[in-house]
Amino acid sequence: MADIITEGALLLCNKGAAPSQLKVTSQQFSSYDDKLIATEKDAAPESNIPSFGACMITRSKCTPATMKWDAPADLEDVEGSKVLLKSSTCKCAIGGTISIKDKGHGAQGEHN
Repeated sequence: MADIITEGALLLCNKGAAPSQLKVTSQQFSSYDDKLIATEKDAAPESNIPSFGACMITRSKCTPATMKWDAPADLEDVEGSKVLLKSSTCKCAIGGTISIKDKGHGAQGEHN
């Protein structure tokens, strides 16, 4: 379970100028290390995935145009939504790829 992603995970876009932090809104009850567990439903621009500063493609303010998360957990889910893992990525329709730099929790957490 140490590779699951939680609220506050550090996100990077390979076309963005700055990191951003994941906001979990898909559920409010399942946590790990006292932080909400992120699921594949946490992919909405701005509400889940904030701006990455400036976009190298548009050369203006980043406005994420996120699509779905790729490579979520196969066997772990929260009410039918697959849990995000450190290896999960999310494509941006403008051309970038969002990856997870930091899981958002300590590796020794407990699943609630």
